[in-house]
This record gives sequence, structure tokens and C-alpha cells, in this order.
Amino acid sequence: MSELPRRAGWGLGIAVLLILPFYAGAFWLQAGLFAMTAAIGAIGLNVLTGSAGQLSLAHAFFLALGAYGYTWLSAEPSESAGLHLSGLGLPTAFAAIGAVALAGLMGGACAPIAGRLKGTSLGIATLALVFVGQHLLYRAEPVTGGVNGRAVPPLDLLGFRFTDTPDPLLVFGVPFGGLERLWYLSLALVAVAAWFARGVLNGRPGRALNTVRDNEIAAGALGVPVARYRAAAFALSSMYAGLAGVLLALVFQRTVPDYFGLALSLDYLAMIVIGGLGTVGGAVAGAAFVSLLPALLTRFGDALPMVAEPGGDGGGLAPAEAARLIYGVAFVAVLLFAPGGLHGLATRRHRASRGRPHDRPATPDPSHDRTNPNRPESEEQPA
Repeated sequence: MSELPRRAGWGLGIAVLLILPFYAGAFWLQAGLFAMTAAIGAIGLNVLTGSAGQLSLAHAFFLALGAYGYTWLSAEPSESAGLHLSGLGLPTAFAAIGAVALAGLMGGACAPIAGRLKGTSLGIATLALVFVGQHLLYRAEPVTGGVNGRAVPPLDLLGFRFTDTPDPLLVFGVPFGGLERLWYLSLALVAVAAWFARGVLNGRPGRALNTVRDNEIAAGALGVPVARYRAAAFALSSMYAGLAGVLLALVFQRTVPDYFGLALSLDYLAMIVIGGLGTVGGAVAGAAFVSLLPALLTRFGDALPMVAEPGGDGGGLAPAEAARLIYGVAFVAVLLFAPGGLHGLATRRHRASRGRPHDRPATPDPSHDRTNPNRPESEEQPA
């Protein structure tokens, strides 16, 4: 009976996500799309950092590879603001797959570094990728469009375009434009990404990654190829980031270099720590917290103390600054008081509600302890 409320909660949450496009406005749909995009990227980073124990600050670089890779592969050559923009003009579905593969190949190219470095050393090495990526995004103008970025071609999947059209599709009388269509596409991709990551983490690869994280020497002694597993985790995490970058480009409809900076990598690190390291559910929860908070503060900033309206001169914190301050405090609070993050808190609450006796350490019976001097004398002594 204790499982029934949990399953009912999951069913209710899925039902809300499925019917939300029929009732929510553009603001809430866009905020939800950003959260789902962040969830995919956070799941990938959690595989690398939470399970393999590898600190990476290059997630923004691989998101940029996915976003700009899709744009360049799918766009036709054109002229914009005096720039000659190149492009391959591939079908958008193939361009999306190619962008994810490009991110994975670049992650594989970094595999020798990821396989030999760990901890802070790897974090510093991957940090360089962010700065190199920023330089390329600004300088490779024929591909990236430079400081102004470039427009993103809409996804066309089997003749179904994920963008606003003059004659929108009507579903139960509700016009389904670009945001509504992208909503269900993103929901499906998040489900597949979470399912695949759970299979990896709960299977033999996940156990091997956890062993590498906990004790590298013991993992090697058990026959685990440490460098190979670390490199594979880095490549898989890069592919997740590339997929998140493709979705991000489709939602934004324009790629801008300023977005893919160090702040974005730090946001993803905050997501997995706040949500819970090494868990898929924690990555999704942390992504929702970090990505939705700035949007909510922007939406309701006029009703919150110390938060100024966007573009206002009220003297308070800007919504983006207030959001960073809040989840910075949450980051520290999780490290101090809830090492398992939001997922750990939910798990402990669920176990407490079930009252399972095996979740509590058993109290030994002193009468069966032969080293206990207070053991009853009547117990038969061995010969």
C-alpha cells in the first residue's frame, strides 16, 4: 500500500506534463523547454561527475558544439550583415544526429586527457575548452555568425515542422505551434535520455564507474580498464550535452556566443550537486530548480522583496543575479546539510514513510555475543 501514493504521484506528474501545452501560455512553455533541455545536459554531466568522479567544467563547450553544429549542418549558405555564412544544407534530422555525433567525437578526442587526469586537474584542463570555444565562436564568423550569432533552421522530421506556421495544427481546438510541438519532442527525448542513463548506471558499466570513482587502485586490481571507462564516460557526457545544445538552439531559434560561457558550465555543476550526484532523478530535479528559478524571479520580480523588475531602476537585484544568489546558497546548504541533494532528501523521506525495519541498523542481542562478559552463564559453553 505504501507504493500506491508514490505511483499515483508519478502518474499525476506525467499527466500534468502531457496536458500542460493545452493550457499554459508561451512563457511557461518556454520555461519548461529550458528545464527539459537542462535536464538532458545535467543527466550527461551526472554520469561523468557523479558516477565516474570526473570534474568537468567544459559542458558549455559541448552544448555550443551541439547548437552550432546543428545550425551549420542544416543551414544553407547565405549573406547576413555583410557576412558570408556557410552551411551544408543537410536535412535537419540528419543535422541533429550529426551535431550530437560531433559533440561525441570531440569528447572522444579529449578522452586521452580524461582518461589520465582526475579531480581538480581535469577540471582545470576542461576549463580551457570553454575559453577556446568562446574564442572560436567569436572568430569563426562564416560558421558561427560572430558576435551576433545566426538563425537556427527549424527541425523538420518526416514532414512535420517544429516551428510556428501560418496555418497551425489544431488539436482539440488548441493551435499547436512551435513551442507546443517542441514540448512533446523534448519530453520524449528526456524520457529516452533518462531511461538510457539509468540502464548504464544500474548495469555493469555503472558499477565499474562507481568502483573507479571510489577506489581507482581497487578497480584496476579487479580488472576494470580505468582509462577506458573514464574516456567512455566523458564521450557519453559530451553526446548528452550535444543533444541538449541542439534542443537549446531550436528553442532559442538563434545561437548567441555569449550564452555558452563559463557561467553556463557552473550552472550545470550546480544542477547536479543540488539535485544529487550520481542519480538520474537528482539531475532532473536540479536542472528544474536551477533553470526555472531565474524565469520565475523574472516573472514575479515585482511582487518579491529585494528583486527588481526586468529593466527597472528599483535598486534591487536583477532577477538573474537574485537567482544565482539563491541557488548559490542552496549549493552550500546541500554540501553542508544534505550531501545527497534533493534526490537524497526525497529518498530518505520515502523510506521514513514506509518505516522499513531493514533501513535501520539492527541492535545486536548481547546474549549471543560470546565476547560480552554479561552473557548469561546458563548458556552452554562449547567443549
